[in-house]
Amino acid sequence: MSMADTLVVLDFETTGLSPDLGDRAIEIGAVRIERGNVVDQFQKLMNPGCSVSPFIEEYTGISNLMLKESAPSDEVMAEFAEFVGDSNMLAHNASFDKRFLDAELERISLNYTGEFLCSLLASRRIFQNAPNHKLATLVDFVNIPSDGSFHRALYDSVMTVQVWNALLATIRDQYGVNDIPFALIQRLNKTPKKSVHRFLTNVRDQ
Repeated sequence: MSMADTLVVLDFETTGLSPDLGDRAIEIGAVRIERGNVVDQFQKLMNPGCSVSPFIEEYTGISNLMLKESAPSDEVMAEFAEFVGDSNMLAHNASFDKRFLDAELERISLNYTGEFLCSLLASRRIFQNAPNHKLATLVDFVNIPSDGSFHRALYDSVMTVQVWNALLATIRDQYGVNDIPFALIQRLNKTPKKSVHRFLTNVRDQ
C-alpha cells in the first residue's frame, strides 16, 4: 500500500500560467520523502528556448541569462522523469504543476505511472482556520521557520514537505488515524469541508 508520507514533492517555476497558451517550465525542484523524511532532491533550471518577461524575472529571480546558460528543457525533463520513476507525487496546487509536467514530458514522448495529490486541497480541509491556503501563509500558520525565499522551485518543494508533514500529523493527533494511505488523502480531497470531521472519524472507527 502506498502511503501519503512516501512520495516525490515537486514544484515548477514557469514563464506563465498555462502550457496550453505556450507557457513553458523554467525550473523544476523536487524532494523525495520516505515516511516524511527527505531522502533525495532534484533541482535544475532549464532553457525552454524562449525568454521570460520582466514580471517573471522579478517574481522568481530567474533571469534570461541564467536560462541561456542552463541545459535544454528536453534534457532536464528526461532526467527528472528518471528521478520520479514510478513514485506518486505531491504539489501545492497540483493541477498547475501537473499541467506543466504533462506538457513538458509530452514534448519528449515520456510519461509517468504515479498519481498526484494536492496539498492545497488537503490543507483547505485540515487547516480550515488558516487565513488563506497559499504556501507562504500555511508555513506561518503551522509555525515553520522560513527565510521567505518563495518562488524558487526547490525551496517551495521543501516548504511543501514541511506543511504536508504538519497536515498528516494533525490528522494523526486529532483523529487517531496513524497509517495514512495515499488513497485516503485522495478521498479526503474530494470530501466537502463541512464533512471532513465525520469522514475522518469514520476512517478511525472502521
